[in-house]
Amino acid sequence: GTVEVTPSALTPDGITMHVAFSGDADSGNTSDKGTGGGSGILGSGWDLTLEASGDALGYDGLTVYAGISQVEAFQNAGTQSGDVSEKVFGAKYAAGAFTVGYQKTNEDTGATGTTDYDNIAYAVTFNVNDDLSIGYGHTESDNGTTTAEADSLQVAYTMGGASWRIAEVNVDNATYSTASSADQDATIISLGLAF
Repeated sequence: GTVEVTPSALTPDGITMHVAFSGDADSGNTSDKGTGGGSGILGSGWDLTLEASGDALGYDGLTVYAGISQVEAFQNAGTQSGDVSEKVFGAKYAAGAFTVGYQKTNEDTGATGTTDYDNIAYAVTFNVNDDLSIGYGHTESDNGTTTAEADSLQVAYTMGGASWRIAEVNVDNATYSTASSADQDATIISLGLAF
């Protein structure tokens, strides 16, 4: 199982911290009075995240965050050659109808072959009114040899209990391949109903 602690009494106003530890990061779920599932190649792991906003920064609407995660991986000649880790930091700023955000991550899968991925993402949304919003997002992921990129334009409209959403998505080098077959486009339309 995982133990997570949010030591709010130890942090000043506007700062939130989460600390988590798992003795076995990939064991199976257990049922009541049952035994755990088989464990794979991952061992113990821990996470630490910090978020600062409002009073801590002195700027209303600004939020910054960072996190780090480490999971022990047992050596496996076929698939795993090192531990799994991730580092992330980002910022979000909301002013009036606009919200902008930026995030940078580094992931090391510890797998044999390509293991290190540097990723960036940024987005902006605009609330036209209480019912209509539009947004744009961009993501890049670099595995050291090729960069995969995705762009998305979204529109959402709410009318009573119904929410309509449409997104136009374009992905280049989706499989970290420059072959034209790795480029993908999609239009996603969804309807949500609240009763």
